[in-house]
Amino acid sequence: MFLEYQLQAHGEDAMVALGRKFGQALGAVGEGATIFLKGDLGMGKTTFTRGVMSYFGHLGATKSPTYTLVEPYQFAQQKLNHFDLYRLGNPEELDYLGIRDYFDGKAINVIEWPEKGLGYLPHADVVVTIHTLERGRTLTFLAKTSRAEAILQGMQQ
Repeated sequence: MFLEYQLQAHGEDAMVALGRKFGQALGAVGEGATIFLKGDLGMGKTTFTRGVMSYFGHLGATKSPTYTLVEPYQFAQQKLNHFDLYRLGNPEELDYLGIRDYFDGKAINVIEWPEKGLGYLPHADVVVTIHTLERGRTLTFLAKTSRAEAILQGMQQ
């Protein structure tokens, strides 16, 4: 059984802060990872990703790559690819994108709507599922690998 961890975020600033904390835990592990972000439209997946990227040095807005499918970022110490597969018509389209080139074991790959790419995406290290609360969001982090367990343990410190 892999580690599961739950947190709540009340508002956009809290969601960014949780993303930043998650980014810090990712950075402490020092290797790439594949992160699946699940949740309905408007749950804050891109806002959470903005927090992750802010830890690595990204300033300003984070655009959702809804139409381009992927937005690559190179930071001083880390490469991060932000995927949004919401508009993907068929998982086979990922082959045209050169999807395998992004998963080199060194980059962090954050993937919104991963269910749209089933069969073409590698397995996730961490699955983050975002649900609505009356006021805010609940984020459930599920570690799927031993490396992911180290990431989630880093978040608890």
